[in-house]
Amino acid sequence: MPIALLALTLSAFAIGTTEFVIVGLIPTIAADLGVSLPSAGLLVSLYALGVAVGAPLLTALTGRLPRKILLLSLMVLFTLGNLLAWQAPGYESLIAARIVTGLAHGVFFSIGSTIATSLVSKERAASAIAIMFTGLTVALVTGVPLGTFIGQHFGWRETFLAVSALGVMAFIGSLIFVPHNIAHSKPASLLQQLAVLKQPRLLLVYAMTAVGYGGSFIAFTFLAPILQEISGFSAGSVSLALLVYGVSVAAGNIWGGKLADSKGPIGALKLIFLLLAGVLLLLTFTASNPWLALGTVLLWGAVAFGNVPGLQLYVVRQAERHAPHAVDVASGLNIAAFNLGIAGGAWGGGLIVSQLGLIHTTWIGALVVLLALALTAWSGHLDRQGSTRTTADGTLAADH
Repeated sequence: MPIALLALTLSAFAIGTTEFVIVGLIPTIAADLGVSLPSAGLLVSLYALGVAVGAPLLTALTGRLPRKILLLSLMVLFTLGNLLAWQAPGYESLIAARIVTGLAHGVFFSIGSTIATSLVSKERAASAIAIMFTGLTVALVTGVPLGTFIGQHFGWRETFLAVSALGVMAFIGSLIFVPHNIAHSKPASLLQQLAVLKQPRLLLVYAMTAVGYGGSFIAFTFLAPILQEISGFSAGSVSLALLVYGVSVAAGNIWGGKLADSKGPIGALKLIFLLLAGVLLLLTFTASNPWLALGTVLLWGAVAFGNVPGLQLYVVRQAERHAPHAVDVASGLNIAAFNLGIAGGAWGGGLIVSQLGLIHTTWIGALVVLLALALTAWSGHLDRQGSTRTTADGTLAADH
């Protein structure tokens, strides 16, 4: 394995940590800055919005830059964003820091896969991408609970300082080991990307992604205050609960990928969305008991991100049929849909907390995930309808 790939994986680890560590720090930040929990939840929403907007827009605008220069520039932007968060004098400046960091995140994952595949032979391309994305998984398992621990014992600002140090390490690794002559084709323009959004079947997949993750993040954004205020966990114990969650996520991702291979993406997605809705509903009743709550969080992790392989596989298959000229663009826009879901879920969760209370985020999140299940079933129905219009010679009839 090229050592340059490890530099990319370290970058993915740093970026994944900074995206999700905020979930464990929301009560601490809210108390320190004197803002409400819903206002602190906007730190999740606006970061995700920065990712969703930054990925297509900045990827198109930076298309002519050499890949290594762009990669190094992104890690500088990422590090500066976290340093700004470390020194943020107030809530508004922290919001600005999160948006800046989100912009770097969006472009990194747009170009990261291309750089990873250029480092290995063609037959090892998928493995190279998988290795890079393990940085995100490891971030959930170790980076998020460790960052939460640092924030609760030394101050939330020190968490962002630690992530900045990771950004510096990733920059140095990329500077030394990533080759200069990375070939790349010109990425799709904004107009080409917008053309993908004219395909109703792709829009349906993006809706599945956004609604499914939006439902989960209605509750996940406020997991730390739920555990502290309802389950009775101490602030220091929340990092342990997040560690349990992260380990479960890692196992769930592997299971979700195997399920998508065996059942097909629609079959896997329907099962995982159903289980996710069930777990969120269960938390409504178990949250008041710390041990039952911890067990439910363990179950939640197993299904929380297990549908990512199925969703990515499904969007690629739909793009190959409905937008074969822009498969990469279609796949990238699904990452934007994922982050739009996070943004909407965190914002909606904040409204629920302010109007109804913390515990209501769980069952309302479950209802939203059930809507994603309905969209998935509808998409599967349309697939079956399309297959029945196959003509006798095996070609597919025009799909009007």
